[in-house]
Amino acid sequence: MPADIKVKICGLTDSADIPPAILAGAAYVGFVFFPRSPRHLQLEDAAYMAASVPTGIAKVGLTVDADNTFLDALTAEVPLDMLQLHGQESPARVTEVRERYGLPVMKAVGVATETDLTQLDFYARVADQLLVDAKPPEGADRPGGNAASFDWSLLQGRRWPVPWMLAGGLTPDNVGAAIAQTGARQVDVSSGVESSPGHKDAELMRAFVDAARAA
Repeated sequence: MPADIKVKICGLTDSADIPPAILAGAAYVGFVFFPRSPRHLQLEDAAYMAASVPTGIAKVGLTVDADNTFLDALTAEVPLDMLQLHGQESPARVTEVRERYGLPVMKAVGVATETDLTQLDFYARVADQLLVDAKPPEGADRPGGNAASFDWSLLQGRRWPVPWMLAGGLTPDNVGAAIAQTGARQVDVSSGVESSPGHKDAELMRAFVDAARAA
């Protein structure tokens, strides 16, 4: 894969998912710690999975409005390379988490309309990376992993002073168009490479990375 395109495969739930994700070409693997998600992991399971990830592949822990008690336990037990904050964490909270744990922080921001882009400017000042995701549909009980996309044209010509990653409803069929339209150099996929909620499919993971490569 070209060095300027990176893929994050998020929501891995089984240690058997690790080898095909790596072989497919993932630069990041993501573990979800949010009980309402079908991809939620217990700390001991995540620690076991993370131990099998080769050096050089970034291990990302996704949390939603987690308090310090949980983050203390998470970072003590699971060898992570980055924290992904996917809730309503304020810029001040992002700064606090970065300083307390000494890990890079990726802040997810949901986008539905142009007015939502203002939040990205604020978080770009305090986060190490941004995840530009679709706002959850009305009535959704989780902030991401809903297989929902947004109007990619909103991102045309938009850039921030930190690396950013495109997420939200990406699949092997549409990731090429998403990259072409937004100029994203990093893309995140979860439900788009699953055979059922929480169950990754090796062929879909490879197809997704191949499509990103082709873009």
